[in-house]
Amino acid sequence: MGESISERVAQTMERIRAACARSGRAADSVRLLAVTKKQPPERVREALAAGVTVFGESRVQEAKVKISMCPGHAVWHMIGHLQTNKARDAARLFQMIHSVDSLRLLEAIDEAASAAGRVMPVLLEVNVSGESSKFGLAPEAVPAVLDEANRLHRVQIAGLMTIPPPADDPEKARPHFAKLRTLRDEWRRGTGHGLDELSMGMSGDFEVAIEEGATWVRLGMALFGPRSAA
Repeated sequence: MGESISERVAQTMERIRAACARSGRAADSVRLLAVTKKQPPERVREALAAGVTVFGESRVQEAKVKISMCPGHAVWHMIGHLQTNKARDAARLFQMIHSVDSLRLLEAIDEAASAAGRVMPVLLEVNVSGESSKFGLAPEAVPAVLDEANRLHRVQIAGLMTIPPPADDPEKARPHFAKLRTLRDEWRRGTGHGLDELSMGMSGDFEVAIEEGATWVRLGMALFGPRSAA
């Protein structure tokens, strides 16, 4: 029999603490987001019972179902590509959106958050690696989006997100994580936005991401095991 979700959560939290210690960072400077894509609601509830509180979904429709079937103290973030026509649903369902990849989407979220009577924290998704197959803003486009964000009052640019190219060796992701941190520091000085949050690192490379400054790690397999076994 495989490891339980509670065992996986405990092991993962220990790995997060160890990576923080290696980096001279406080253990609570990194937060865990459990990626629940294709996981049934009962496994979300198991993770909640094990102490996980923040969950990430890639699709609005799937999130609607799970949120309705899980306890109210679960916190939900949007981590997948979001279409502008889903912005109103996203403003109702999620506490943060990690994947803002255009000014048009940012404006749609601002309008939706206004209609919902709230301010929505968002992260700008940056395509650091320049892969044509990936969503995300090109690094050179980010300063203009940050400048335009100053006229929007219902979105808060909390930071940045990136996804490195797939690789068997987590060290291959390090330059991409380091580049996002360096760009963040540059944009922070030049734009007046704090950009405190860095959402980077998944199950195969999250320890490297923490060493490079991640504040959110998005983990699925590390907590739930392979999806085929779910």
